Parts: sequence; C-alpha cells; structure tokens
Amino acid sequence: MLRALLIAAAVATVSGTVAYAADARLEAAVKGPARASAHVVRDIHRHPVESLTFWGLKPGLTVIEAQPGTGYWTEILAPYAKATGGRYVATAPDVDAPSANEATRTGRKAFEARYADEAKFGKVAFAGFGPESRPLGAPASADLVLTARNIHNWVWSGMIDKAMADFYAVLKPGGVLAIEEHRADPRPQATEGRDGYLSIATVVALAEKAGFRLVAQSDINANPKDTKDHVFGVWTLPPYRAKAFPTFTKDWPGRPANVAYDAAKYEAIGESDRMTLRFVKPG
Repeated sequence: MLRALLIAAAVATVSGTVAYAADARLEAAVKGPARASAHVVRDIHRHPVESLTFWGLKPGLTVIEAQPGTGYWTEILAPYAKATGGRYVATAPDVDAPSANEATRTGRKAFEARYADEAKFGKVAFAGFGPESRPLGAPASADLVLTARNIHNWVWSGMIDKAMADFYAVLKPGGVLAIEEHRADPRPQATEGRDGYLSIATVVALAEKAGFRLVAQSDINANPKDTKDHVFGVWTLPPYRAKAFPTFTKDWPGRPANVAYDAAKYEAIGESDRMTLRFVKPG
C-alpha cells in the first residue's frame, strides 16, 4: 500500500502540460500514403503526433517497436525513419526459438511482407521477440523502445520480466521506454489485469523493477467516458468490438457469461482510457 502511494506521488510530480514543437516530417508521416484508412480513423483516439512528441521522437533515432500488431505505429514510424535518416525495428515472431513451428515461420514471412515496400516504409528491420528470444539488438544500440497496449498480455503470459529486461539491455543510457497501456485507475485493477486494464502503479513498478525511471506522464490518451466495466473487458470497445470473450481471456477469474449488448453504447465511448508514460534508462 505504501509503495502504491509513493508511486502515485511520483506520477503526480511528473504529470503536467506538455508543449509540442512542430515536426513537419512527423506530421507528413501521419498524413502519408503508407497508412491504412482503418488506422487513420483511429487518430482521434490515439493522437499520434502528440504521443510521439511526448515520448521524445526526433529525427535520426533508432526506434524499436515491440509487437506492432496491425501496424498502426509502423505506418508512421517507418516512413519517419526513412525521411529523417533514422532506423525502425519491428519485433516479429521468433523463428529461432526451440518451440518455433511452421506456423511461426509462415507468420514471420507474412509479417515481413507487409512492410517490404521500401518506397513506403524504407528499410524496416525485424527482431525476433518472445519468451525464448535473443536480444533485440546490440547492447545500448537503440534510442527509443515503444510498446503500445501490450503489457497486460505479457503479465498474463509470464513474459513481462523478460520483455522489460530486453528493452533495458537494448536501450542506450538515457534512452526512452515509451508506454501506452489501458488504464484501470481510478478503480481497482482486476486480477492480473485480465480485463485488459492495468493500474499505473503496476506498470511503473514493472518498469522500475527492470531499472527504468519514470520521468513523465501525460493524459494525451485519456478518455473520461470509459467506465471500464464492460461486458467483455476492454475488448468490448473499438477497435476490437468483441461479440464474445476473446479466447485469450479464458482464465479471467469470475468473468461473466457471454451476453448480447448494445454496440452503440460502446461506439459512443470510443477507444479505452489509456496511460501514456515515458521512462528512461539511467546513465
């Protein structure tokens, strides 16, 4: 309890209004032709220019994104790296793991193929990432690591300590760990965040355990309309719009039965309320 209060005090200390300097090349990447229309319509909820500026994105950086998913950030970060002389690395299915199978290898090929058009994305690099994966790159070689809406998954899978250690190892001293995550606060966090929402205190503690230091928090991605009591957890909301419990929530303790619901209610809420945090590797 005392630790949670101390973390809350630290967060309050670093919270505040952030002034954004214009970056024409970032704005051009956000408006660029590499982006899928399904991602562009989400900008009203994800605030790409403001978020990336808050996290400290600058020209010429080496940026690693952990588990890019559908490529929302890839379609911005890769063209930006191309335009500014930087380097973008996406983590991908780990084909070198002893447990890798043909499905893993097929998935990796398909993932790389999505970003093969160098005219759009520049030269995207890929790093295997998973419970058994090797380092994400040479020690102290990256300027910024971004993870968006992934940490709750790693908590359930038991991979969170390895993920944080991988990020710490690959970042340069002074490098940034940028985190976007569904926010449980102010209500209590469900067991292991099984409904998709984690408390700020949980995320801060996990990063600090790996050696990171919290330096700033922003409410760029806050959504006060998100009541966080949805029938299928965070996946009830856009963009997932679950009609039944996703298979990966099967171990959610005490979850209710699958039921029908009024989709319009959740469309009106929009995407989740999220914490936006910036940590640094000391040094």
